[in-house]
Amino acid sequence: MSKNKKQQEGTLGAQLNEELLSKLQSKKTELKEQEEKRQEKERLERIKERKRQEENKSFEELLKESDLDWKSFKK
Repeated sequence: MSKNKKQQEGTLGAQLNEELLSKLQSKKTELKEQEEKRQEKERLERIKERKRQEENKSFEELLKESDLDWKSFKK
């Protein structure tokens, strides 16, 4: 009887460990997906912010960033 009980406990422990491991793996996958979504959202926000800044630049800022040199057109 004692031997049979030990086998059942071992099996129960193995089942609990497998169940716990399965839950942890699914939680890990869920957290990874959430992190990827968060990073993608941040990336899109940065792109949107850069576009907004570019649209709001003054003529002076655009001129300073330009590689054009008026001297090359003066000839």
